[in-house]
Amino acid sequence: MTNTENIEFAEAPGFPRSRVVIDTSIFVNPDTQKLFGPTASESVDGFLDICRKIPVEIFLPTSIFKELSNFVAPQTLKTLRARAIVRAPDLYNIHVPAAIFHTFIHELRLRVNKGLHIAEQAIKAADLPENVQWVRQHYREALRSGIIDSVEDLEVVFMAREINGVILTSDKGIANLAGSLGIEVFSASEFRDYCNTRETEKGG
Repeated sequence: MTNTENIEFAEAPGFPRSRVVIDTSIFVNPDTQKLFGPTASESVDGFLDICRKIPVEIFLPTSIFKELSNFVAPQTLKTLRARAIVRAPDLYNIHVPAAIFHTFIHELRLRVNKGLHIAEQAIKAADLPENVQWVRQHYREALRSGIIDSVEDLEVVFMAREINGVILTSDKGIANLAGSLGIEVFSASEFRDYCNTRETEKGG
């Protein structure tokens, strides 16, 4: 999962979005987490509170729900599970060759990690431990920044494609692929503002 602090998202047009696919980054990236709550669990609770303001269906790929379980309290997960639709995207019937890309991304991640391990081993052999951290950081940035680099991220895009929904993420790789497929992407602040605006319009 590749997070970024400053993603340029296309300006959101003003029409109702009834289906939202959420990504783990929204609740664990410190820059977006704080817009919903101070901790991952409180961030999920805050997000759900905002969603109650407007009619919206929340979708999570099963892999994302499982990923969130590493960061969020069990009771919060139970609440989220009751509120959201949690399932895997239909990889074999989406209009893009999903199964092929799914396998490709998994293989790509294995190859990237293997290459990183090889580079680290080479540096450790020279007994320069400070260089290991430098190589890890720059190797990861060069090969993973701005691209889909996990099955979880890919499933977010595929699910949004399948249900004709929008994506809520702070992951630049997800945003880039979604954009190329014509899928609308919200940042955390955009989504919060959108929900508040829709609530005001509904109340007026």
